[in-house]
Amino acid sequence: MDRRTLMKTLIAALGASALPLAPLVWARESELSMDSKEKPFSYGWLKGVARELATHPYISHEGELPKSLKQLSWDDYQAIGFRKDHALWADSESAFQVQLFHLGLYFQSPVRIHEVTDGKASTLKYNPDFFNYNGKHPLGDLPKDLGYAGFRLHYQTNFSLDLAAFLGASYFRAVGSEMQYGMSARGLAIDTGINGEEEFPRFSAFWLEKPQPGSHVMRVWALLDSPSTTGAYAFVLDPGRNMVIDVDVALYPRAEMKRAGIAPLTSMYQVGENNRRVDYDWRPEIHDSDGLAMLSGSGEWLWRPLGNPAHLRFNSYFDSSPQGFGLLQRDRKFDHYQDDGVFYDRRPSVWVQPKGEWGKGSIDLVEIPTVDETFDNIVAFWHPEEPLQPGQEYLYAYRMHWGEHAPVKPQELATVQATRTGLGGVIGQDREHFSWRFAVDFVGGMLE
Repeated sequence: MDRRTLMKTLIAALGASALPLAPLVWARESELSMDSKEKPFSYGWLKGVARELATHPYISHEGELPKSLKQLSWDDYQAIGFRKDHALWADSESAFQVQLFHLGLYFQSPVRIHEVTDGKASTLKYNPDFFNYNGKHPLGDLPKDLGYAGFRLHYQTNFSLDLAAFLGASYFRAVGSEMQYGMSARGLAIDTGINGEEEFPRFSAFWLEKPQPGSHVMRVWALLDSPSTTGAYAFVLDPGRNMVIDVDVALYPRAEMKRAGIAPLTSMYQVGENNRRVDYDWRPEIHDSDGLAMLSGSGEWLWRPLGNPAHLRFNSYFDSSPQGFGLLQRDRKFDHYQDDGVFYDRRPSVWVQPKGEWGKGSIDLVEIPTVDETFDNIVAFWHPEEPLQPGQEYLYAYRMHWGEHAPVKPQELATVQATRTGLGGVIGQDREHFSWRFAVDFVGGMLE
């Protein structure tokens, strides 16, 4: 599946409201079996699994679904909805509930999902009673160990609304204070924005810890797998006014990775104040984010307005141990978008705050041409200067803030609110097309 198809599928699936893995060729196969017996679980154990898995060739499990699932029409797949009364922990005092995504159509890579209670994990087996097929059930008899495509989290403030979702490849996303989805994040990016095919690692298994009564923190662990690497991930989700997600990453490359993207962010920018309005659309602006903000290791602030170029555009901002970067949606005026359906003015900004020293590298920005707002065409990530080598362990940790604004900003400096562009020269006189004018609006800081 290419990037465009994958992103359109993810957006549609999350906007609406696993086959067992083939026998593994590594020693810990029995510890990831689909039986419901409880087994001890820890992040250290998961790292060991990922490290061992990296010593064996990658095995793809895409396309192993029953024919009836692969051939579902779009309408039939959309008709499959999770029954909210069957949500995980719905019958407990937990502040969180979990709903599951069904396999089918474009989601053909099953994942194993486990529940962790008191340090012991048990597999969540596929149960057709969890789903409402709305009278459209052309699936026939499905395997009892079918599995799931992913999951989403709900919080006690309103169990009917999404809090976060993990679905497709290594994608995940969360809402901001407006309870609105927007841009996405990934566990890892490989070969993004270069000539050749991009590699999409996938989370092949998840472990969800049942929160203790009164706890407002959700813990999730994931096993990442791809032809180039394996990885162990630990997520701690803390919903407050703004969602905060702490991420710990351990990577174990199978092959040299020259273009690894750490903490990748994915967004959409079709048109804005610094681009011409699309002729066929009534809306003046269409974007999930309008700029890339960066705080360098030396304390320098950078702002790079996003664009929708005619051709693929790639920029690198070299640094050493950056203090943070993020894709932000600074323009929050409804009349700038005029969209009362998807509310681009409510889309969350996401700020990545590295923990520890990340060393030398660059914050890379990829902008891909698009005429379709359902295609995420913006990618930003940290690219280590030195390639990641097989047989080694690479550790990264960072905190993600999902909300209206970045959690840090210049104390005295004004920030860029809008950027507009047009032909340079003097109005009323002949103007050359190679001359270009930039109008930049600053707000805050010493201007107040």
